[in-house]
Amino acid sequence: MMINVQVEDFMVKDVISARSNATIKEVTAMFVEKKIGGVPIVDEFGVLRGIVTDGDILRAISPVNRRIHDYFSLITYVAEEKIENRLDELADREIIRIAKTHGVVTVHPEDDMKKVVSLLSKHHFKKLPVVNASNHVVGVISRGDVIRSIQEAIINEM
Repeated sequence: MMINVQVEDFMVKDVISARSNATIKEVTAMFVEKKIGGVPIVDEFGVLRGIVTDGDILRAISPVNRRIHDYFSLITYVAEEKIENRLDELADREIIRIAKTHGVVTVHPEDDMKKVVSLLSKHHFKKLPVVNASNHVVGVISRGDVIRSIQEAIINEM
């Protein structure tokens, strides 16, 4: 099963991505409009700079406990922010500031689908960016794409 099946056979080639300087507000709107949960972040040349997911955005806007310490009287004041205030504060921040930019796991078009299965299951990712030798994003591959390749392999064996 999945013998000689490569990433390029199942990857989505029409990649929805965001530029490094896009704002959190713009990327959030893109997620809603396109009904997606993550995008690769690319520079003006299409080179992968990071990846951001809906989970990254949720973690960024999650209210934080801000602590003010008065060391003379040892009094701690905790002010919990409202989520609306966090949204206002972060809406125009560049997406690259909350994106994962180091250790981004990628695959190449000529990689075997077995590698994708291994990476998706090991890291619990929903999708992986597909990059060429120059680190340009040429596709994405998701769990659904893997299931489709498995299903096609099973049908072809029948």
